[in-house]
Amino acid sequence: MSDYRYVFHNFTAGQRQSAAGQLWHTHNPAHPGRAVGEYRFTAPEQLDEVVALARQAQRQWREVPQIQRVGQVQRFIDAIALRREEIARAIVLEQGKPWDEALGEVDKSCAEARMMAAFACSEQGRVMPTARPGFTNSIRWRPLGVVAAITPWNFPILTPMRKLAPALLFGNAIILKPSEYTPAAACLVAECARDILPDGLLQLIAGQGEVGAALVGHPGVDGVTFTGSVAVGRQIYQGAAQHLARVSLELGGKNAAIIHDTDDMDQTLDAISGAALACSGQRCTSISRVLVPAERENEVVAGLKARLQTLVAGDGLQQGVTLGPLIHDAHLQKVSAMVRQALDDGATLICGAEALSPPQAPEGFFYAPTLLTGVTPHMVIAREEIFGPVITVQRYSTFDEALAIVNDVEYGLTAALFSQDNQLIERFARECETGMLHINHGSVPDNHMPFGGVKHSGVGEHSVGPDAFRFYMTEHAVYNRFQSSGR
Repeated sequence: MSDYRYVFHNFTAGQRQSAAGQLWHTHNPAHPGRAVGEYRFTAPEQLDEVVALARQAQRQWREVPQIQRVGQVQRFIDAIALRREEIARAIVLEQGKPWDEALGEVDKSCAEARMMAAFACSEQGRVMPTARPGFTNSIRWRPLGVVAAITPWNFPILTPMRKLAPALLFGNAIILKPSEYTPAAACLVAECARDILPDGLLQLIAGQGEVGAALVGHPGVDGVTFTGSVAVGRQIYQGAAQHLARVSLELGGKNAAIIHDTDDMDQTLDAISGAALACSGQRCTSISRVLVPAERENEVVAGLKARLQTLVAGDGLQQGVTLGPLIHDAHLQKVSAMVRQALDDGATLICGAEALSPPQAPEGFFYAPTLLTGVTPHMVIAREEIFGPVITVQRYSTFDEALAIVNDVEYGLTAALFSQDNQLIERFARECETGMLHINHGSVPDNHMPFGGVKHSGVGEHSVGPDAFRFYMTEHAVYNRFQSSGR
C-alpha cells in the first residue's frame, strides 16, 4: 500500500499506463512536508505511441453523428459531477485553495462544459448565396484532428475542462498535459472518461517543460491550446510554428478596476476585493490595480484594508479558512520580492507584506493580503503580473487619465469600471483594451460567454462561448454544381 493519496502514471488507451520518465511527488502547499501524490513523467520518446493512438481514435470519433457525440460527452460530464467532492479534495490538497473555492471550481467546470454541449447542438455551417446558375454554395466545418492541451496549476480542473469539452464535442482527440504541481484533479477527470469515451480519445501525460515542448512540436499534433505565462506562451507559439499547428494561447493579465462615481462603495469594494483575493490572487483575471479619484482614495483604502484583514489563512480543508497558500516557496519569494521592490520604488504599505504562519499550518507558503498606495504607473508592480494577494491603489484626476493607465500595459485580459455615467460606460466599452470588460461588478465570467484576452494576454479564439468551436474545427467552402441526369 502506497503512503501517497494519489498514485498516477499516464492515462492512455483508456487505462493507466506505465511511464518511462522521472518520478515526481506533489506536496500540499499548506503543509509542504506532506507528500500528496506520486507520478511518473512521460518520456518524450513515448509520445509517438500516444499521438498514434489519438489519431486512430479521432478517425473513428469524427464519424460519430454530432448529437450522439454530444450525448456521450454529457455522460462524461455527469460522471465528473458525481465525483465533485473527490475532485475538490484533490484540488485543496495539491493547490491549496479553500474547500468552498475548490468545490465551486468543479461545479463551474461542469456548468461551462454543459454550455459548450448546448453550443455543439447549434448550427456550425450555413448555406451561402451562389454567383452562378446551377450551383449551391455552403460552408461546412470539420474536426481539426489531434489537439494538445497544456494547463497550469492554479485551476486544476477548470482550465483542463475548458479545453477537453470543446475538443471532444467537436470531434477531436485530445492529449492533456496538466501542471506537474497539481495533476491529481485532471487524473481523476481522465478516469471519468473510462467506459464512456472511446479508448485513446482523451489521453493524459505527465511531465515538465521537456515533455510539453516535445508534445507541442510533434508533427502529429494539429492544434495546441495553452494557458499560462506570456514567456512560456511565446515558446509554445514558436514550437507549434515548426509544423504549422494551430494555436490558442491564454496568457497573463494585469487587470484594473476604475472606481469613478459609484453610489454604493460597499458593494464596489466587496466586488473588487473578491475578484482580487480569490485563489489567493493566483488567477489571471485577478484585479490587482485599483484606480481611484484622489478625493475618494482615503475611503477606498480604508474599505479595502478592512476587507483584507478579515481573511483567514490556513489549510483549505479547515472550516472558516478563506485564504489558501501560494503554490510553492519559489512563488512566495517572487511575490515577496515584487512587494519589496515596490516599497523601494516609493509605494506606501497599508497592510500585509509579510509571510504568514497560521497555527494549524505554520510551515505553509502563506502571504498576508497586501495593500499598497502611492503606486505610480511606471512602477514594476503596476505593470507586471504579480499572481498573489496584492492590491495596489493608484490615483487619477480625469477619466481620460484613468483609461490611459488601464491601457498602458502589455496585457489585455480583463478590466472593470464602477460608474453610473452612461457616457463613460460606453467609452469604457469602446476604448478599454481588454478581451473582457465588467461594468459595476468584479471580474467574474459567465459560463456561456467568451473567455480570453487581447494584446499579450491571448492569441487565437477565446475559450468557452458560442464561437469557441472555431479553434477545434476547420472551415470548408463547398461549391456544388448540379449535373443533369439526362432524363
